[in-house]
Amino acid sequence: MSQGRKAAERLSGKTIFITGASAGIGQATALEYLDASNGNVKLILAARRLDRLEEFKEKALKEYSSAKIYIGQLDVTQFDKIQPFLDGLPEEFKDIDILVNNAGKALGSDKVGEISTADIEGMINTNVVGLITVTQAVLPIFKAKNSGDIVNLGSVAGREAYPTGSIYCATKHAVRAFTQSLRKELIDTKIRVIEIDPGNVETEFSLVRYKGDAVRAKKVYENTEPLYADDVADLIVYTTSRKPNTVVADVLLFATNQASPYHIYRGAQ
Repeated sequence: MSQGRKAAERLSGKTIFITGASAGIGQATALEYLDASNGNVKLILAARRLDRLEEFKEKALKEYSSAKIYIGQLDVTQFDKIQPFLDGLPEEFKDIDILVNNAGKALGSDKVGEISTADIEGMINTNVVGLITVTQAVLPIFKAKNSGDIVNLGSVAGREAYPTGSIYCATKHAVRAFTQSLRKELIDTKIRVIEIDPGNVETEFSLVRYKGDAVRAKKVYENTEPLYADDVADLIVYTTSRKPNTVVADVLLFATNQASPYHIYRGAQ
């Protein structure tokens, strides 16, 4: 049996909860799960921008008519809304099998002493507290059946810090520590804890970081061939479609022209 057919069988009927699913890696991951399972999955897609989710659902169901997709507005920094979001899921979506903690962002590129309080709070609340709160809300579902996958989107910035990225790097280091601790806490269960750490990925990430400055955002990827959202999505789906006894625990993903956060070859590609 081909690897693709095996993955499709392992994913068939699974319920997958993806945060930050309205664009970028989150949306690409939703599409990759549909493709890998031939539409035989149930997706819970959450994000702040409900209109983007509605557009995606409409398009996805035209191609994968057998899929079941639930969309809902959720800002993971509104911590008191996370449990009610899960409690309000339709019954057929409540038994979550895979959690993809994708919601995250960088804000600004300032040196310490010049970073706005709003940017500090925005990154910590989204990347750390939001991720932890969602995980704590979903974990009892996994513990009750002694199975489930938790995928945390980290970053190369969680392994190696760089100038003007102090807060973002600190949040991703926190995600890494949280993930490693959680994996050790769950060692006596069948719950898998997976960390995916991408390098430079061309999405809306830099546009958000630079507060809508498209010219500055574009320069991040200038003269490079970066990763794209579907590259990361492909890896997320791969790690969660392995045999139950296998944990792809920790993955660092670079484009071929990157070796660290600030070692990126910008010559002709």
